Amino acid sequence: MGTTLFEKIVSSHLVSGSMDEGQEIGVRIDQTLLQDATGPLVCLQLESLGIERMKAELLVAYVDHTTNQFFPENADDHRYLHSCSVRYGGYFSRAGNGICHQVHLERFAHPGKTLLGADSHTPTSGALGMLAMGAGGLDVAMAIAGHPYFIKFPSIVGIRLTGKLTPWVSAMDVVLRLLGMLTTRGNTQKVLEYSGDGLKYLTVSERATLANLGAEMGVMTSLFPSDDTTRQFMRRHQREAEWEELLNDPHALYAEVVTIALDEVIPLVARPHSPDHVCPVKEVEGLKVEQICIGSCAHSSYRELAVVASVLKGKRVSPQVNLCITPGSRRILSAITMSGVLADLVNAGARIMEPACGFCISQGQVPPSGTISLRTSNRNYRGRCGTPDAEVYLVSPETAAVSALTGLLTDPRSLGDQCDPPREEPEVYQMEDELLIAPGEKVSEPKVIKGPSIKELPYFYQLDDTLTGEVVLKVGDNITTDHIIPGGQYLRFRSDIARYAQFTFQQLDSEFYKKALQIKEEGREGVIVAGEGYGQGSSREHAALCPRFLGVRVVIALRIERIHQANLVNYGILPLLFKREEDYEQIETGDRLKLERIREALKGYHPLVVHNLSKQSYIPLLHTLNQREVAIVFSGGLIPYRREHGA
Repeated sequence: MGTTLFEKIVSSHLVSGSMDEGQEIGVRIDQTLLQDATGPLVCLQLESLGIERMKAELLVAYVDHTTNQFFPENADDHRYLHSCSVRYGGYFSRAGNGICHQVHLERFAHPGKTLLGADSHTPTSGALGMLAMGAGGLDVAMAIAGHPYFIKFPSIVGIRLTGKLTPWVSAMDVVLRLLGMLTTRGNTQKVLEYSGDGLKYLTVSERATLANLGAEMGVMTSLFPSDDTTRQFMRRHQREAEWEELLNDPHALYAEVVTIALDEVIPLVARPHSPDHVCPVKEVEGLKVEQICIGSCAHSSYRELAVVASVLKGKRVSPQVNLCITPGSRRILSAITMSGVLADLVNAGARIMEPACGFCISQGQVPPSGTISLRTSNRNYRGRCGTPDAEVYLVSPETAAVSALTGLLTDPRSLGDQCDPPREEPEVYQMEDELLIAPGEKVSEPKVIKGPSIKELPYFYQLDDTLTGEVVLKVGDNITTDHIIPGGQYLRFRSDIARYAQFTFQQLDSEFYKKALQIKEEGREGVIVAGEGYGQGSSREHAALCPRFLGVRVVIALRIERIHQANLVNYGILPLLFKREEDYEQIETGDRLKLERIREALKGYHPLVVHNLSKQSYIPLLHTLNQREVAIVFSGGLIPYRREHGA
C-alpha cells in the first residue's frame, strides 16, 4: 500500500500522537509566516510568552495588507513588526515587496517541509510540495518558539486531474468547479491531495491557485507533488539547489477520490455572496460591470498577468470599466516590465497597483455603491470589498480580461476557439530582494519599538465549572470572521484590543458591544449561538479575542470552522455544538443559559447539557475537544495554560 504526500511529510515531522484519522498529533514546524494584519498581535504574544529568540528554522514577517499606511497606526505596526522580526531573528518583507503568499512561494517555500502561517491562505505554498497550513496567531507564536502544532489527523481526499484544459479555461475554473462540488461547509478535517496525468499541464502558479482557494472550502491544506514542474519553477527563481522530489505513490489510500477531467471544465463564476455559489459564466453573462480587479494571492503571478495582456494587447478597456491590476510581488512587477506585458496592460487602459493585498481586503479599489465588481480573488462575502451593497463575482483572469473589453460579464469563449498565447515566462527571474531584509541586515540593535497604539494583551481569568450566561447574539449560517470583527479601515486598531473590540459584530448588530459590556459588568458570561459554518474565512484571531475581551465565554453552533475553533480555545472560549439540528431554534438572543459540572461533562462522565433558564428547557450538546484543549479552556487560554503547565 502506498503513502500519501501528507503522510510522508507528517511522518518526518511527527512529535507526538499516532497517524490515525481523528487522533491528535503534534507536528514540528520548519517555517513560520506573519503578515501585518495578524503579525503585531503575534509579536505581543511572543513578548507575553517570554520568548528570547525564534527556534523555528525560518520566520518571515510581511507587510502586505495596509501598505498605503493611511493612518499612523499602520506605520507604527509596521515598525513594530520590523523591530520584532529583528529581535527574534527573522526576515522582514517591507511594504511594496509583495503579497506574502506569492513572495513565500518564490523565495522560501520548500518541498517536504512544513509551514505555519498566521493567514488562512498559507496553503498556497502547498503548490510546491510543502505542508503549509493557516492558523491563528497564537499557534504561530508557539511554533516560532519551537513548540509543535497540534492538529487532528485529517481525512485525505485525492483530487485526480485528467486531460488538459481547453482554450479560455484556467485553474480558477477548476477550483470553482471543486467549490461547487465540495462547498464551503463540512471540510474542516480534510486535506486535498492532487495527482493525475493532468498535473503535467499545470504550472506552479496554476497549482497555487488551486491550493489557495482550498481555504475557501475550509480544508486544512492542499498538497501537490514536487515534480519536474516544481523543479523548473525553483530554477527560474534561482533556487534549484533546494528542490527535492516528492511524488504521489500510485497505490496511496485516500478516504475518497474526486476525478476532474480538465478538458470538460468550462468558464465558471462564483456569484455573490459566497465562493461556492458557482455557475457557468454563460448563465449570467451580460451583466453590466463597472469594476474589474485582477490580482490577489490567488492570481498575481507572471502567467496570469501575461494571459490578461495577451487579451488586451492592441485594444482598449471599455470606458465604463475601471480595470485594476495588481502584480503579486516586486519580482513579478520587474518581470512584466522587462517582457513588455506591463506596457500592453497600461496601453489598454489598466491601472497598475502596488504589489499588495489591496482590493482583496478593501484597502483601496472599493467599488461604487450598488455596482458589480469582477475579481480574480478568493472571497466575495457581502461587504468584504468595502461597499455593503456591491456585488462581487469571482472569475478567472481570462473571463476578467474579456469582460474588461466588453463592459459586460462575458464568457471568454465568445472571442473564438483560440486565445493568443501569452508572452513566455522569463527563463530566470531577477532576485529583486531590495525590500527583503534578512536577519542581521541594516539594523544597529534588536530593540523593539512600539507606537502609542500598540497595547499590551489583556489578561483572561479561568473558566469556572459552573457557568451562567446570556445569549448576546444569535446568528445564522456562514458567519465569517469579517462578520465578527471587520477588516478594511478597522485593521488599524488590531494592536489595541480594547479599541478594536468596539466594532465586534458591527455588521450584524450595532448594539452588540454595548450589550456585551452590560452583561459582563453584571457578572454574567456572554454566549454566542450560531448556525452552520461559524468562523469561515480569515484566520484573524481577533474574531475570538475581541468577543473574549467583551466577556463571551461560550459559542454554541451547528458547526464551527477549524481555525476559528482553535482560536476560540486559545482564548478560553468554550466551543460547543448542538447535538440535534432542530435545537438551534430553541435558543434566542437574550435567553439566560446555565452549564453545570462542565469539566466532568467534557470528560464524558455525564451528558453535556445546557439549561435554558428563560424557557425552562434542557438542550443536549456535543464537543470535539481533547483533554489538552479542555485544560487550555479552563486555564483561560493558551498563554495562561503555558504559564501554568510550562512548555
